[in-house]
Parts: sequence; C-alpha cells; structure tokens
Amino acid sequence: MADKSENLIKKTCKELGLTYRELGEAIGYGEETISKASRAEKISMPMQRAVELFLQNRELESKLSHLNELKTILKKIME
Repeated sequence: MADKSENLIKKTCKELGLTYRELGEAIGYGEETISKASRAEKISMPMQRAVELFLQNRELESKLSHLNELKTILKKIME
C-alpha cells in the first residue's frame, strides 16, 4: 500500500469539488472503498494510479478544450 503524507483522495476531492461517490465512479471504485481508503490514510497502488490517471486525463481534456478554442479563434481571424 502507498502511504501518502497528504491523502491523494482527500486532496483530489477537495481540489475538484468531488464527492467520494463521484471520484469513485470516475475511477471505477465504489464510494465505500474510496471513503475507507481516505479514512485509513492508506491508498493501494492500483487506486493511487487510477486517481493519478484520472487527474492526468482531466488536465489533458482541459488542454484540448483550450486548443479547440484557439482553433476556433484562429479560424475566425482567417475568414
């Protein structure tokens, strides 16, 4: 088990305004499992990796959205 000084689940939920249920649904875990890992301050390696990949995915989706906005702006300028 990975033991983090700052619990990744608590930090992620707080920063993104997610409930344990919402985070669990996003990464394929049940609310009870997420809650238990958060309370125990211990996160399994698979759960830790799932949260990390979820965060990476959100970041990439945000970057893609910005690129699409830029594409739209450039298209309008070129008209």
